[in-house]
Formats: sequence, C-alpha cells, structure tokens
Amino acid sequence: MVSLPHGFPDGAWLPDVVVELGEVFAAAGFELSLVGGPVRDLFLGRTSPDLDFTTDATPDQIIQAAAGWADAHWDIGRAFGTIGLRKGKQTLEVTTYRAEAYDPASRKPEVRFGESLEEDLVRRDFTVNAMALKLPSFELVDPHGGVRDLVAKQLRTPATPQESFSDDPLRMMRAARFASQLGLDVAPEVAQAMSEMASRIEIVSAERIQVELVKLICGDHPRAGIDLMVDTGLADIVLPEVPALKRLDDEHARHKDVYQHSLKVLEQACDLETDDDGPVPAPDFILRFAALMHDVGKPKTRRFEPGGAVSFRHHDVVGAKMTRKRMQALKFDKETIRAVTHLVELHMRFYGYGEQEWTDSAVRRYVTDAGDQLQRLHRLTRSDVTTRNKRKAARLDHAYDDLENRIAELAEKEELAKIRPHLDGEQIMQVLGISPGPLVGRAYKFLLEHRMEHGPVAEEEAVVLLKDWAAEQGL
Repeated sequence: MVSLPHGFPDGAWLPDVVVELGEVFAAAGFELSLVGGPVRDLFLGRTSPDLDFTTDATPDQIIQAAAGWADAHWDIGRAFGTIGLRKGKQTLEVTTYRAEAYDPASRKPEVRFGESLEEDLVRRDFTVNAMALKLPSFELVDPHGGVRDLVAKQLRTPATPQESFSDDPLRMMRAARFASQLGLDVAPEVAQAMSEMASRIEIVSAERIQVELVKLICGDHPRAGIDLMVDTGLADIVLPEVPALKRLDDEHARHKDVYQHSLKVLEQACDLETDDDGPVPAPDFILRFAALMHDVGKPKTRRFEPGGAVSFRHHDVVGAKMTRKRMQALKFDKETIRAVTHLVELHMRFYGYGEQEWTDSAVRRYVTDAGDQLQRLHRLTRSDVTTRNKRKAARLDHAYDDLENRIAELAEKEELAKIRPHLDGEQIMQVLGISPGPLVGRAYKFLLEHRMEHGPVAEEEAVVLLKDWAAEQGL
C-alpha cells in the first residue's frame, strides 16, 4: 500500500501496483494518470473495485510499455483504446486519451483518440469522475471542480448536460445511479436536461440500461435514484410500471399513495437484509426489486366497490406478469426473473393468517410454494406493512412472528424445505404394477396432496393409501 501525500483525506492509500505502473510508463516516456471512480473514491473514504488509467500512449504502445512488468494483457477493448493488464491479483485497465462523440441515432460510440489529459477529462460523465491523479507524482488534476462537488454533494457535468447526455444518453441513468450509490443531488441544470432529453435513452441497449438499474437498486439510497428517474420522465421509458403507481391518484383518499408505499417497502426491505453470513446478504437485488414492483398490478386491477370501498383483486398475479414482461424487455436472466416474479406473486399470501387459524397443511403449502425464496418472502411480507396505525402494525408483526415460529417447529419435525410425496415414481409404479405415463403423475399428485394435508406417514401406510386411491379410480 502507498499512502497519499498531504492534501488528500487522512488514511487515503493506493495499491503498490498503481505507483509501479506510473514509474513503468514514465520510464517509457509516456504520461499515465489514475482516473475516474478510483480518484473519486479516495475522497469518499471508499476502496474502489476498479483501477482505471488514462495515457497518451496508443494501445500498441501501452502493450509495449507494460511488457515485462504485467503478468498478462488482453486487448478485447482495443477498438476503444483500452488494454487490460494483470499484475498479481490486480486487474488494471489503461485507455488512450479519448475525445469521444456519439452519432445521435446510434447506440455505439464513435471513438476518437485525444491528445491531452484535459481533453480526456472534459468528455467524462460527471465532474466527480473527471478528476485524475498523475503518476507517479500524485499531482491531482481537477479542472471541473470534482472535489468541490463531492463536498457539496452535487452532481454536475464537465461540459453542458445537453452535450454530455447527447454524447451518451446512458449518463442520465448514471445520474440516477449516483444519486442512489453516493447520495448526491443532481444540479438543477442536470435535472432539467434529463427531463428534456429523457426520450434519448431509447437508443441505448437494454443490456446497458439493466446494468445501471441493478447498480441503482443496490445502492445505499435507492429511493433517491427512483425518485429522480420518475421526476425527470426517465422511468416512463425504462420502468413505466413505477410512475404509473404515482398516477394512481385518489382525490377522495380512499386508498393509500401506492407509489410512496412502494418506495417505503423498498426502504424497509433494505433494512431487513442481513450481513454476509445471513440468508439474504445486502445488497440483494431480487428482494429490493420485488419490493419496488410488488404493487405494479394495482393500476390495472383497481375497482370502486359499492359503498365507496376500493379493491385491487388479483393485483399480485397481474403484477407478477407485468414484472416478468418488463424484466424480459430489460434482458434479465431467467433465474432472476423467476425469483423476482415469484415474490411479487406470493406477497399477499400471508394476509389473513392473523384472522384465521392456519392448519399445518396451510403452513406446509406456504413454505413449499415459496421454495428457495422463503427467506426473501419473509422480509418482503414484513416490509409490506407501512400503516401508521400502530395497533394494526403490531398485530401483523405478531402474526408473522407466529407464522415463522410455526414454520420452524414444523421444519424440525418434517424438513419442510424438502417436502416430497410419501412414495417416489419408481415405488408408485412398483406398487401399482404400471409403466411410466400420466397415471404415475396422478398418483404422485395424490400422495403429495395427502402429505400436505396430513404430514408424513410410514411407507407401509403410504402403500395402503395408494392402493385405496387406485381402487377408487377403478384401477
């Protein structure tokens, strides 16, 4: 580790490889600077996971300069001027100074190499990321007031916001992401440009948008990021189901503000995440996104009942379908889509537990239906209580405590997470003397239903049950 000189926050340090690489490039006659996020994080007291550098060397010259020092290199980003290096366990990326411009109608950047560090910095997304640390001298280059903006907790652009967002519309999503990750407020002119140019996000690929959305949801202040997307109109394009909740107004106050409720559920879900050793380590995208999306089915299912009541029947099922469609459009993987939509579909299952005694069968079904999402479902259900009525909140909390205790007690007796029928398919075929086919599935379903209703039984009793069922079927 290398400690930084006076002028940097106390305790700020960098890995040895940073200084070593600076000396390697200086010896080869090239400039080299640590740039962007790693420099910003020095002033935030954070350790950056990335080490990004910029230089006046061309990609070929980068490879030549690092030869003999780096353990390996790769040039998959050569077209963009980026060469990857590995030194020990450290991965580094070195990019030639760039002066980047985008075709307004294209998703891909038109890359032009620049000639100076200052030219490179002005094309970066925000002032807090437009700082560089010259190596090996540790001279800070901050031409756009990045340190000042960090202190003021403000997000501004080096060039005009219009120029910045025209160059890369994804930067509007990054603004929302930094509001979530770093707790920064966007400057008024940045928010205005986002509102005016929100439609530009349509030319950005779904995959790139997804990456930024995940980082936003997993930030320390996801509510701030979502609010910014909704207020500027960005969410109308990227995540339209969420601003639709805000438009679900009720001038007669017959139901709660669903948008604010959803953000509160999101915040409360974050608070219920665990440490790395727990069942839901923070930050957990699946839990958080399910919390945000759990009520998106309400606008389509709202009904005004006789007498003035409002209902949202089956909003859980409708919301799960809407969530699946949105996540597919954003190119999420199938497993993440399955997990999130499963939670949205099940988030209402608990309600009613406090009003009526659940049988052991009902508890088994709750666990079995939740499957591998049970721990997240516990947290989502608890987070969904945002009522200001303290007695109602306490009653629901007590009821869920009771349900979790019932689950634990049954789990000790029956291994609930591994519920299977009394007999497997091979045993069913042997007992009934049948071959593989639909009848085996029907028998399997009967035995599983019996297990759900009555709990486990001995194999001998299961055989009798199966034969009796077969006789009733006329087999």
